[in-house]
Amino acid sequence: MSIPKESTCFIVNEQPYAKVNFDLNDEKSTFKLTTKPLREIQNGELLIKTIYLSNDPTQRAWIQKGMKADRMYVELVGKNQIMRSVGIGQVVQSKLEGYQPGDYVNCVLNWSDYAIIKKDAIYNKITNKSIPLTQYLDVLGTTGITAYVALQKVISLKSTDTVVISAASGATGSMCVQIAKKVVGCKKVIGISGSEDKCKWVESLGADVCVNYKSPTFAKDMSAALGKEKFCDVYMDSVGGKILDVMLGLTKPFGTILACGAIAGYNDFKSSMIANWPQIITNRLTVKGFIVLDFKDSYPEAIQAILKWIKEGKVIANESSFTVVDLTSPGDFKKIPETWGLLFSDKKGPGKLLTKIGSSKL
Repeated sequence: MSIPKESTCFIVNEQPYAKVNFDLNDEKSTFKLTTKPLREIQNGELLIKTIYLSNDPTQRAWIQKGMKADRMYVELVGKNQIMRSVGIGQVVQSKLEGYQPGDYVNCVLNWSDYAIIKKDAIYNKITNKSIPLTQYLDVLGTTGITAYVALQKVISLKSTDTVVISAASGATGSMCVQIAKKVVGCKKVIGISGSEDKCKWVESLGADVCVNYKSPTFAKDMSAALGKEKFCDVYMDSVGGKILDVMLGLTKPFGTILACGAIAGYNDFKSSMIANWPQIITNRLTVKGFIVLDFKDSYPEAIQAILKWIKEGKVIANESSFTVVDLTSPGDFKKIPETWGLLFSDKKGPGKLLTKIGSSKL
């Protein structure tokens, strides 16, 4: 194919303090659709065509207005900068040893149709073509690896544990449910999700029970799910806010809170507030925060373990575990921001949310 001279992309137009403005016709819209010239690639670089974009809640923090750069684990995306994402792309042009046109890479990309990247942006070169590309952003991507790291590295989950997993119908949460129940063999695995249908799906993955956090009796429902044990040994928190507040009171003395995310407060800081912080002191709880990027050396180990679990039937790796929004039709590129926005709505389906913006034909 001919080498493109420009890239269609989204820049951050206005960094949001609270809710994201997805109205592209509004001058105060969070994102703006534009084109930027593509320079010639230099030695050590690749020109990549974007195929799939990963949609992740953590991207919200990258664009937060007023966020201090020295308190973030990755570089922020500032005003007028191209929005960043993890994704899968195909090499169009290479000046990096070991990579040829047509190769697929799992890497840091942008909300753009083409991008120039260096080697340090690459997570891995995809060589096993028998595995669908989507799985490298799902069970074999950072979400699946996050679940592995959380339960196998950050803590050592035991078969005698009762574990509660929030956002259990999400990409990472659903993997945690499967690992906890089918790999570790935990005594009891309780999921938390936002609808009866999603709860049923979580239970189909192996959870003993899943509790709907939107129920007006959520706290009582959680106590009922825990049963005679009353408390859990481990609570994996991906949401913060009122759910964390409830679980601080339902984690046993000397138990563990595994802090993976805080999506409840990403668009509304008031929703992240908790009142039960003293429980950490009175019940001597251990709270462990972690970022999967700190465990890069464990990625190959995690991928091999997950592949083994897929083969053994302990982890689901099919179209039920992810949702792809296809934006490859003419004019659909502009829907990239609103597709990402599904993460913060009730419209998102179970599992991983992916956006397809390009074909794999050069």
